[in-house]
Amino acid sequence: MRPLLTGASLGLATQAAFAQPPAADRGSRPADEIVVTESPPPSYRVEDNSLSKLTESIRDTPQSIATLSRELLDDRGATSLNDALRNVPGITLGAGEFSWQGNNPIIRGFSARDDLYLDGLRDFGSYARDPFNLETVEILLGPSSVLFGRGSTGGAINQVTKEPHRESATDLAVNVGSDSTVRATADLSRGFGESAAFRLNLLAHEGDVADRDGARSQRWGVAPSLAFGIGSATSVLLSYMHQSADDRPDYGLPWLNGRPAAVPRHNYYGFEDDYSNTDADMLSARVRHEINARIHLDAQVRAANYSRENRITEPLITPVPPASTPLSAISVYRYVFSGTSDETLRTAQLTATMELGSGRIRHALVTGVERSRETSSPTYSFGNGVPSTSLLDPDWHRAFSAVSLDPRVVSDTDAGTTALFALDTLKLGAKWQVTLGARFDHFDSDYAAQRFAGPATPFNSGTVAGTEAFSHVDDVASYRTAVVYKATERASLYLAGSTSFNPSAQSLSLLTTGRALGTENALLDPEKNRSLELGAKLGLNQDRLSLTSAVFDITKTNARVADPGNPGFNTLGGEQRIRGASVDLTGMLTPRLYLASGYAYLDGKVVLSAAGAVAGQRLANTPQNSFSVWLDYRVTDKLDFGAGGRYVGDQLAMNTGAGRSVPSYRVFDAMARYRLSAKLSVKLNVTNLGNELYFEQLHPWHVIPGPGRTAMVAVNVVF
Repeated sequence: MRPLLTGASLGLATQAAFAQPPAADRGSRPADEIVVTESPPPSYRVEDNSLSKLTESIRDTPQSIATLSRELLDDRGATSLNDALRNVPGITLGAGEFSWQGNNPIIRGFSARDDLYLDGLRDFGSYARDPFNLETVEILLGPSSVLFGRGSTGGAINQVTKEPHRESATDLAVNVGSDSTVRATADLSRGFGESAAFRLNLLAHEGDVADRDGARSQRWGVAPSLAFGIGSATSVLLSYMHQSADDRPDYGLPWLNGRPAAVPRHNYYGFEDDYSNTDADMLSARVRHEINARIHLDAQVRAANYSRENRITEPLITPVPPASTPLSAISVYRYVFSGTSDETLRTAQLTATMELGSGRIRHALVTGVERSRETSSPTYSFGNGVPSTSLLDPDWHRAFSAVSLDPRVVSDTDAGTTALFALDTLKLGAKWQVTLGARFDHFDSDYAAQRFAGPATPFNSGTVAGTEAFSHVDDVASYRTAVVYKATERASLYLAGSTSFNPSAQSLSLLTTGRALGTENALLDPEKNRSLELGAKLGLNQDRLSLTSAVFDITKTNARVADPGNPGFNTLGGEQRIRGASVDLTGMLTPRLYLASGYAYLDGKVVLSAAGAVAGQRLANTPQNSFSVWLDYRVTDKLDFGAGGRYVGDQLAMNTGAGRSVPSYRVFDAMARYRLSAKLSVKLNVTNLGNELYFEQLHPWHVIPGPGRTAMVAVNVVF
């Protein structure tokens, strides 16, 4: 992995070769121009937005935005997107379902598994993302439908990929760690011609999970990109990314009496030959053209295919035994789910950015159009006659067996989006900015399925057979209004209001779960959300340190709840609310001490629910307090140490009935790195130093412990 920059020769070489240019400078600097500045070496702080729809710097954008730089990801030893996100206060990680797998972040109390983007375009697939080709991760907190369309109730995550540069450089890293982990990455960049460059990123990863018998991941990836017209008025970027995984999935421990079963952390209740195979392919193109100094065009297109095939075992204790039953007498029902799915995405987006006006009144206007087509065609099957296993001593080494494993539903969803959007930042002198934004989405979906009868399961009667079809059209407008006061050059205050919406077919399916296979939301209009946020962003320590803070209120005004007058269907009769605050401090404390830290307070409640249900309950996956800190100290130009930790308060996995919850936890990590030469460095990362038993991926029906103590040694070569 690339070492963090320090001003030593190795750091400067890496910066020159691989650092992304600021968003405002891309495409505007002559290819052979060399710029020398007095600025300090790069730190964990990211200053510029990557999204073409946002014209201002992060400091002057009226929204909470958390950023994870390449340097921070490398220092913390992140080898998955989940590794990166678990250190962001206000984000928790949900566990996988039967009908989807991969990343399931919950942002400010609301699921964001459908709100993952790659370079500003939707990245829908159910696969576990690896950061091998990422430069930055941007988390836009709060409703953002004016930027992205459907979804983004709690926020959205934009993964920014590495781009080619004309400087020739090679970065090779080999990681060897505990639990049979071996990881290798390569990052190669070459310039050619007068304004063209090629970049190639490669990945191979294989490993187990500390203190989790059975869980295993194996993946590889390749990501070439080709750029033309670097630094000219017209630039073209072509890129492709493939990631393939062959994992043994981990669905954790069963719940017992509202808590994770009190069994050893390593207990694995699946089968040795369980599998989850995924493939993701994305071919993208982007053209940027400067008509003149005030008008810029940005066109992006992408074709993406995702496929998955899996057989997953979820441990259940059903029926729940009497409280006096000894653990040794309890058996675990293995709820086996098998399925295949293919998803496709075809999308195009054209954005025009115009700087209008002069003097004391100026406009930064962004307007554009987006068109996409998405499909999903899964097949779901349930295992019947699967042998149970002991709660205390599961026999996971045995091969899978069952009386039958037959399809229960074969479905197909075809959805299209046509959208128009405009955002205008009105600049009134040097101190005030007013942002007005709107987006109109036409979202049409066609869902069809064939159901098959079969043996009953704990969640499915198996009596339903036949065909069904639903079509729906949602025409929704989303808005953003904001006022920014620039108190000084390095300080901005803002007040912003935004909206978002969640259509029933948001996840390209009308099946609400992979268990009961119900379609309770098929006839519903979208859920609507609104937010109000008051925040401040300041540059400290000669602008080397960034302080951001915000207080916010997010309300889902018409949440889906069970319809008491129509069993088996939902109605838009609920209300959910999050009130909270966040503080982040990131950057350089001294020339040798770097910091990335944050705190989030979330007060999430069910304000209104279905008749007979309890209002006032906390929202699931929403810890009231969460905190993260990471410090890196450069002892010398060759030696540095890093240390940090995170705290996450207690959480609910289910907020109905008696509820299911996990306690708070604290986890500490450390890093040490030594640069043997300008080209060679060695780094040691140890996560969960205290080998804390904690639970971070929650689901109403299973819970996954966090990894135990893990050590990883990385050898990095740059030339």
